[in-house]
Amino acid sequence: MGRNRPFHEHLGIFLFVSDADLDLLFDETLKARRRVYEAASATPLEKLELGTDEEVYVKREDTSPIHAYKWRGAYNRMRQLSPEELELGVVCASAGNHAQGVALAAKKLGTTATIYMPCSTPIMKQKAVKSIGAEAVNVILEGDAYDDASAAARAFANSTGQVFIHPYDDLQVIAGQGTMADEIVMAGVGGFDIVYLQIGGGGMAAGVACWLKRYYPEIEVVGVEGVDQASMAAAVAQGQPVTLDYLDVFCDGTAVKKAGAITSKFCAKLIDRFVTVTNPEVCAAVQTLWESLRAIPEPAGAMGLAAWMKERESCRGKRVLTIMCGGNMDFGQLSWIVRHAGIGSARRKFYRFSIPEKPGSLLALLQHFPEKVGIVEFQHGVIKGDGARPVIGIDAMPQQLEVFERTLTDLGIRFEDATGQEDVEFRIIHYDASLLVRPIFIRIEFPERPGALKDFLEMNCQEASIVYFNYNYTGERVGRALIGFDFGSDETRESFRNAVFANTTVLRYAKELSAEALARIV
Repeated sequence: MGRNRPFHEHLGIFLFVSDADLDLLFDETLKARRRVYEAASATPLEKLELGTDEEVYVKREDTSPIHAYKWRGAYNRMRQLSPEELELGVVCASAGNHAQGVALAAKKLGTTATIYMPCSTPIMKQKAVKSIGAEAVNVILEGDAYDDASAAARAFANSTGQVFIHPYDDLQVIAGQGTMADEIVMAGVGGFDIVYLQIGGGGMAAGVACWLKRYYPEIEVVGVEGVDQASMAAAVAQGQPVTLDYLDVFCDGTAVKKAGAITSKFCAKLIDRFVTVTNPEVCAAVQTLWESLRAIPEPAGAMGLAAWMKERESCRGKRVLTIMCGGNMDFGQLSWIVRHAGIGSARRKFYRFSIPEKPGSLLALLQHFPEKVGIVEFQHGVIKGDGARPVIGIDAMPQQLEVFERTLTDLGIRFEDATGQEDVEFRIIHYDASLLVRPIFIRIEFPERPGALKDFLEMNCQEASIVYFNYNYTGERVGRALIGFDFGSDETRESFRNAVFANTTVLRYAKELSAEALARIV
């Protein structure tokens, strides 16, 4: 069975963690320091460049060989296996980072690992596990969620007699994760007043909090969970792990439906309070890390910083510590993060306006937009009735948004906050093609600067009804949109067409949709 008994044999059936238990974890972390650096080197601690006097530090676990911290616990646990256990090989279940840690440890220790992953695991993470472990790993896809893969992995381990390497609920795994806290203490930057620790199963939070509280007794330890991922806070509140009814998986590195039996006891003792963050708030933190460190974390890696950003005002004058626990993000998530980062930082809102459905009404609305308000999205289509309901996304500072809303109210312009509404979120543009008489749909490119699009509409669209408008800011120097116009006569339509394609507008490119494409959409 190896040289170390499982922690629950030490703890028995107690529902609390004693000082002796904390001493045990501290001692095991001390021992882990002598093992883990056989597998990889220490990671840096960097200060965020915020342009203020705030002191916020980030532990860069994304710079490790597996771009996450999970190698620490996996290697520490597997390094203590007996020769017989190493000969048999190990088994684990993971949706990503733990699998890579086990793969690294298996290769370093000359053993094999059978790794169960959910069928929904991104291809990038599957490839990473195989690349790191090479011949040492066998990846098996099982089920749609981690629980399915975990059940299959445990059943396989029981049938073969191989050791199951738990991703978090194991004393040696917890101790291994705690070695990052020793690196923080040894970094020589001084103590910290508060640390924000993201929590999934709780292994990292328990290990890091135990070590930090030993060296910085007055530090406030804040556990950070996603709004629909708060299994640890629920476990602490209920006195035992409970299963969440619904689990959000955007921050997949912390997506745990039920906290660990061991980790929940440590977290109940070591975590001073819990805070939840929304996915848009996490997106805003990803943007901050990119702008300050030129680092792109996976969503879970930005959760600690997201919590600090949420509580930023109350942290003035405090030295703050956060952990970028991983950088293994699927490339496909980037577009969602970019679109929601502004919402998370309270700088982006979506408004649904009520205006007359007639030529010039949308342009008249835009005349009331101040120059410092950036338009980042348009969703508009003509519908039956005497009114139009365009959705416009706005980027501005929170104070500017407040002024903008007061101005609209004073002018009697009807609007509502459409941020987060399902049809807006999925960019569903309602329009009735049967209402079109003499339509022209054009693809345009324009300089991505405030006022450029409005300039084009003012110069060329006075006699046109805008019946369709699809635009989404992409961060490029050039904006791209698909706009549909309708006209009261053939003469005004031809005049518009001649003006737009005469190369005298602000547009850098314009192309009318082909007859075939037009037929498909109208």
